[in-house]
Amino acid sequence: MTTFKTTLAALAIGIMSMVSTADAADKGTVGISMPTKSSARWIADGDNMVKVLKEKGYGTDLQYAEDDIPNQLAQVEGMISKDVKILVIAAIDGTTLTSALQKAADKGIKVIAYDRLIRGSKNVSYYATFDNFQVGVEQAQTLETGLGLKEGKGPFNIELFAGSPDDNNAGFFFNGAMSVLNPYIKSGKLVVKSGQTAFDKVATLRWDGATAQARMDAILSGYYGKDKVNAVLSPYDGISMGILSSLKAVGYGTKDQPLPFVSGQDSEVPSVKSIIKGEQYSTIFKDTRELAKVTVNMIDAVLSGKEPEVNDTKTYDNGVKVVPSYLLKPVIVDKSNWQHVLVDSGYYKLNQLQ
Repeated sequence: MTTFKTTLAALAIGIMSMVSTADAADKGTVGISMPTKSSARWIADGDNMVKVLKEKGYGTDLQYAEDDIPNQLAQVEGMISKDVKILVIAAIDGTTLTSALQKAADKGIKVIAYDRLIRGSKNVSYYATFDNFQVGVEQAQTLETGLGLKEGKGPFNIELFAGSPDDNNAGFFFNGAMSVLNPYIKSGKLVVKSGQTAFDKVATLRWDGATAQARMDAILSGYYGKDKVNAVLSPYDGISMGILSSLKAVGYGTKDQPLPFVSGQDSEVPSVKSIIKGEQYSTIFKDTRELAKVTVNMIDAVLSGKEPEVNDTKTYDNGVKVVPSYLLKPVIVDKSNWQHVLVDSGYYKLNQLQ
């Protein structure tokens, strides 16, 4: 009798497994195109997307283009040829995918822009991201707080860095930050000794830390002799690491010559460790788990013939259309709250940051 019950139980489990597999197969495959594995942030995005999609019963085709534009184009076209049900794309250069997205549209494949807006195409259905202007505002506010600008302190020397000029987000981050910093620059409370304040002068192609480090080297040697840098606006943790390396190389980071206040973004492990050590001043946390959930909810709605939930229908004009968007809220992280925000939430384990 025991053997018979065991056999029936095993048979039932087998049938349930086949039903689950069939359901997953019925839901089809979601194509996910991510820019690079060189940033831990994008690895987390990809992993979270796959996890949530699989829980919902979808198959996934996740590919990384390693910041190579032709490579991403080829990967996206490959996904289209495989007849994925829908495409989720975090574009390297949001202007280069127009022809591929037309091919997707011709086959009835919808496209969701993920974190970075895809420009120049009518075939972008939705956009899932964080409030990118607010990210910049918060980056600048941390410098404002660190320097005591609201209390009337100053003048201070500041240098400005922006993200990659081919990433639509970079402009939002920079404009958000400058909405806070510009009044202080105009009043003389903040001084940019290099004179480099325009986006095209301070942008960092591909968000590359080595490129940022070389530029910071040039700024320090060209404009700072006896004078000291008091703050640096950095839009991303990888850039922050390059900036800090440059500063340390010329003697910053000692009791007599402390490091300037340096901002960041993405709460990557090296930068969080740096914040804990008292080096990098701040970063911005964008919970990729929540972004994955929002994106998967959009996918579910689109493939069910429903309208996805959005909370912004005005901001993100890609040059052809205003793309309906869902914006998540970013969170400031510094030495005072890193454990609460990053560890207590389960995003990182404490031993990852020690």
